[in-house]
Amino acid sequence: MANYTEEVAGLSEGEVIAVNSLAERDEKYMELNDHNESLCGQHVLQYPYRRATGPILGRFFTEIRDNGRFLGVKTSSGNVLCPPVEVDPDTLEDLSVDDLVEVGPAGCVTSWTWLSEPRPGNPLQRPFAWALIKLDGADSALLHAIDAGSESVMRTGMRVVPCFCDERNGGIRDIACFVPED
Repeated sequence: MANYTEEVAGLSEGEVIAVNSLAERDEKYMELNDHNESLCGQHVLQYPYRRATGPILGRFFTEIRDNGRFLGVKTSSGNVLCPPVEVDPDTLEDLSVDDLVEVGPAGCVTSWTWLSEPRPGNPLQRPFAWALIKLDGADSALLHAIDAGSESVMRTGMRVVPCFCDERNGGIRDIACFVPED
């Protein structure tokens, strides 16, 4: 067997340990449980950048900010996509602000997952659902938070309406969340 030599966290600088195989290394440095517990690992997904919006997304966010309205874009196939895209997914042709149509504001949950322990930066700091919401008049779904109060209230097919922030700045976070429709 090959002799693997590597630096291991926790050893003094320059100190190395030799093992006969990667498996032996793993056994030495991993505590194995009795497999009655789920394995989990922490991972933080971040997008630490900003990007400019084009004319279509710019108009989408401006309408949310200024009027509390949602816009979708009609493609060459007649489908309405919300959130709108700048390029027709079927023809790869540029779309125009002339192709924008009003959708929503209410919609239907097409899929969801419950988040019982929100993280800093989440739209709500209490348990909530992330959901795909197909706004009325749209053929695609928008991902956003639903403040349902409890997981037992959530269901695929439920109707929801948006709650807008009092202070809006022209981004998706101008929508505080969606809530079940009365």
